[in-house]
Amino acid sequence: MQDFDYYNPTHIVFGQDRLAELDKLIPENAKVMVLYGGGSVKRFGTLEKVTKQLGDRQVIEFGGIEANPEFDTLMKAVAVAKAEQVDFLLAVGGGSVMDGTKFISLAATIDSDHSSLLFHGFNPVPLSSAIPLGCIATLPATGSEMNSFGVVTFNEQKYPFTTPLVFPKFSLLDANFTFTLPKEQIANGVADAFIHVIEQYLTYPVNAKIQDRFSEGILKTLIEDGIVTYQDNDNVEARKNFIWSATSALNGLIGMGVPQDWSTHMIGHELTASFGIAHGRTLAIILPSLLRERKAHKQAKLVQFAERVWDIDEGSDDEKIDLAINKTEQFFNSLDIVTSLSHYGIDDSGIDKVVNNMEKMGLTQLSESGDLTLDVVRKILVAAK
Repeated sequence: MQDFDYYNPTHIVFGQDRLAELDKLIPENAKVMVLYGGGSVKRFGTLEKVTKQLGDRQVIEFGGIEANPEFDTLMKAVAVAKAEQVDFLLAVGGGSVMDGTKFISLAATIDSDHSSLLFHGFNPVPLSSAIPLGCIATLPATGSEMNSFGVVTFNEQKYPFTTPLVFPKFSLLDANFTFTLPKEQIANGVADAFIHVIEQYLTYPVNAKIQDRFSEGILKTLIEDGIVTYQDNDNVEARKNFIWSATSALNGLIGMGVPQDWSTHMIGHELTASFGIAHGRTLAIILPSLLRERKAHKQAKLVQFAERVWDIDEGSDDEKIDLAINKTEQFFNSLDIVTSLSHYGIDDSGIDKVVNNMEKMGLTQLSESGDLTLDVVRKILVAAK
């Protein structure tokens, strides 16, 4: 196992009917800016319930944060936050709203050069302060409610950023706020969470037994309860397990002390930026082809994945691996996610566009070993057609 430091200060409030505790989670004299997305939180009454629990605090609302939060939209929120001298941000929504709120918490503390916050990759943004924020998660998927990362779209490209300053002070995870989600968003969330785990788990062995067992437990839970949540909107217990799986997939714990491979995400981001395909679906399109292409590099962990996650105990190592990858793709298909680029109208010219954009972004040496070059990316995309 590799050396690591682990820090996660986010207070998780998990369970049903716990919104009344919101009053205790935010300073009583705070001026709160509530941020949300396309309006479903208004339509279904979630926003009204949240603002009611804020009591006598002064509340400013900002809606319209996109499914892939746009820099220009977030800068409008930054202007409001500055003008109103907001001192607490409350994200009500899914990962995009939470990511956008994290960016606003940073950008509202500086006067210029806001786009530069997006150009540090996975190195911490060099700031010393941010407006504190909390989250009420309505879409389990990204894990943004318990981590220090965000992704923002700028000039039609998706840019990740990170800093411990944007760990939420708290996140409220209440299954009641997820029952109105369309089935498609549940499917996207299950796929996103599943692949978050895969990219921290399916690399090469470093004898990190706890991280491996936690990862395998999350994957098996998503396989069992993710599909139940997708098929049965009334199964609360399955939904709770799905919600906590999505949070646990990217709260940092399973990634400590292990090599990681975020190639699927980097390629998927370009598919979303170029063609508007939902994030979780782009990942499900790419992962099976990537695993088939990288079988030799990931052989030991792929065998472990086959045996421990998919319970495959017969056949040669190669046969186990092939069956495990096929079962993974079938799992995505069982969520009604089509795992081929052609279904989304992407042809060879679209593949060229993705590869060219990745080159412009400097995404030329991906994987846990830095040897997944653009010629390999092209192979993966062609195989995913």
